[in-house]
Amino acid sequence: MTRKITIEPVTRVEGHGKVTIHMDHQGNIQQTRLHIVEFRGFERFVQGRPYWEAPVLVQRLCGICPVSHHLAAAKALDVIVGAGTGEGLTATGEKMRRLMHYGQFFQSHALHFFHLSAPDFLFGFDGDPAIRNIIGIALTKPDLAVQGVMMRKFGQEIIRATAGKKIHGTGAIPGGINKNLSIEERDEFLKGADPLNADKMVSWAQDALEFFKYYYSANKEMIDGFAHFPSNHLSLVRKDGALDLYHGVLRAVDTDGKKILHDIDYQEYTNYIEEEVRSWSYMKFPYLKSIGKENGWYRVGPLARLNTIDFIPTPLAQKEFEIYKALTNGKPNNYCLHTHYARLIETLHAAEMIRELLNDPDLLGNELVTKGTKQKEGVGLVEAPRGTLFHHYRINDNDQIEMANLIVSTTNNNEPMNRSVNHVAKAIMTGKEIITEGMMNSVEVAIRAYDPCLSCATHALGKMPLEISLYDQDNNLLDKKRS
Repeated sequence: MTRKITIEPVTRVEGHGKVTIHMDHQGNIQQTRLHIVEFRGFERFVQGRPYWEAPVLVQRLCGICPVSHHLAAAKALDVIVGAGTGEGLTATGEKMRRLMHYGQFFQSHALHFFHLSAPDFLFGFDGDPAIRNIIGIALTKPDLAVQGVMMRKFGQEIIRATAGKKIHGTGAIPGGINKNLSIEERDEFLKGADPLNADKMVSWAQDALEFFKYYYSANKEMIDGFAHFPSNHLSLVRKDGALDLYHGVLRAVDTDGKKILHDIDYQEYTNYIEEEVRSWSYMKFPYLKSIGKENGWYRVGPLARLNTIDFIPTPLAQKEFEIYKALTNGKPNNYCLHTHYARLIETLHAAEMIRELLNDPDLLGNELVTKGTKQKEGVGLVEAPRGTLFHHYRINDNDQIEMANLIVSTTNNNEPMNRSVNHVAKAIMTGKEIITEGMMNSVEVAIRAYDPCLSCATHALGKMPLEISLYDQDNNLLDKKRS
């Protein structure tokens, strides 16, 4: 007898999704799919709006990572207003944006690790779901819970100071920023009472990393064997190969570390990246044109970033990066759960960068905006916490947006997430008559490693499909219509 297992909803992620697993009569896994079941369509919503509204409009995609969309859109519009392709802003404008961005990284990574992923590590993948959550951590590990909450609070306060609000701020505008940092704000972040100061955040980021390293040393076989498969990796890198989460060139490497995308100008991304649509998901499937649909897919996010870069330009994170790279003898790391390790190294880097920027007098400057010769089209990229984020806009003669294309971090990870689901399902469910809650949660653990933002990633290419099914009282299908 064939069986269909449905996991709905996928829990402890942003947005709504479900997993279907089909097994044959012998208990073999025949098909697995991660379905994105909601549609947002912001690429259509923004058409016809004045271009300067985009940085504020598009961040409504998400309440978790609005800063990423805010900045990617602003960077695209920098091109349109003639402020350059990432290096033409004033020192104050660029550094305020960077501070905002690193505040976003710090709070988002803290939220994901402490609130969404740590319950699986502390209580086990098959632990009691009644305590396998942030409430369980608060009850059993209150110090750890407080640390997670306060780290997120600090990052959110950085965002408030740079963007005007903690969520859906207005700080970044085409060509720059609309405020600087006051001396009082700076000193509060640098010298505030414990724990809400930059030094304490660096220390706590180190503690969180040590927590995971200890867990890894005790569970190495399980972590290394969980959803381990070869893939390509893509991210922004600074022109000298350093980790840069705000600006850079596009680089991709294959599973052996060979460059397959050679530090290209991201304004030309359409020459290198294509998107495929599949009937069973509202999320697109990007791939590298030069390799093709079958093998050209890639991962983005913390794991990918630490596979594409050459070094991290802050000392504490660089030291941890060297230890991390030694685990795979310098080769790309394809272990799914090592994404958490990479994420915590980035958390430490973000804390170091926040401290460094807060000590930079340029944040107090008054030259905020740059403008030049207007262009009709622009592309903006940033590394969002979840991975590389593309915003692409074209405007008409009335300054209205006539085309928008977003390739969101989670969209880039669509194929890798589906492969992770398949890998785990085959490893733990094959031949099993009874499928336990713990087995299903293990599939979710694989998805959660990517920290997906599912509502960010739901868009359509071409005509939006609409299907209406009519059933009678006995659940018999009477009619079906599709647009």
